[in-house]
Amino acid sequence: MSGIIDLQYVRFSVEDLAQQQAFLREFGLTTEIADGTLIGRGTDASPYIYVATQGANAFLGMGFLAESADDLRRIAAIDGLNIEQITDLPAGGERVRMTDPNGFAVDVVHGLQPVAPMHLTPRSPMNNAAEIGRLGDRVALTPERNIVKRLGHCVINAIDFRASEAWYKTRIGFITSDEIYIGEESRVLGAFMRVDRGDAYVDHHTLFCVGTGASGFNHAAFEVHDWDTLMLGHDRLKAGAYEHRWGVGKHLLGSQVFDYWKDPHGFTLEHFTDGDLMNRAFGSHRQPIEMLLGVHWGPEGSP
Repeated sequence: MSGIIDLQYVRFSVEDLAQQQAFLREFGLTTEIADGTLIGRGTDASPYIYVATQGANAFLGMGFLAESADDLRRIAAIDGLNIEQITDLPAGGERVRMTDPNGFAVDVVHGLQPVAPMHLTPRSPMNNAAEIGRLGDRVALTPERNIVKRLGHCVINAIDFRASEAWYKTRIGFITSDEIYIGEESRVLGAFMRVDRGDAYVDHHTLFCVGTGASGFNHAAFEVHDWDTLMLGHDRLKAGAYEHRWGVGKHLLGSQVFDYWKDPHGFTLEHFTDGDLMNRAFGSHRQPIEMLLGVHWGPEGSP
């Protein structure tokens, strides 16, 4: 067991907080700007899943949620680091701050005070060829704006994939879901990695680390409540003249229905739903790059 529950937040600096807030609201987050910091949350109990401060456009890093105070202390001890109280963000708690081999800040946090989950109007039951759930009624969809439930995963470019993989596996406790190779299996590009929760089921990947020879941000992915809310979000962002990046489609690896967008500062953010859940018994696998870029349906390509 890794001692890490999930990815808690991604962190950026952006040139215009108000412009970014307007986008995030259309994207489906609930937001506020307080003390020069833009905070975004989803509909679950996490107090924040997106953080931005004003400055030159940059991906700053990410935070992971530790299961216990003991796990936080254990992770801090790996590098002999101190644990500090969180005073610059809401919900309190404590954290240890690290820097990965690519220069990104990696926080591990514990003790954040949860917030009340938001209620969404449930979708009408679905009908399909195998099961009828709706009789004598029309589909009712409420175009609510708070369609994002949680942060699902982050994808980063790494200077040296193996060095980054070792760093994250040692501290965060990741295990590999699918390693990606080009041509021969020995030519490994990167890997989809998930947290190790033993028999409990977790997302197919929480971090995808790609060895490009340079550090960089690829995208962050936010889970929406269902297919209909994903498409409502797609139409709303399209009407707002935001830049569409890739989708709508369904990945081969991870199985998510995906829709990628560029925010006003050039960062790619993804909506997804219907992703695979795996536990330790799923093991680790190797896949050719064609599986990474391929889709069950929708446009092929990459974000």
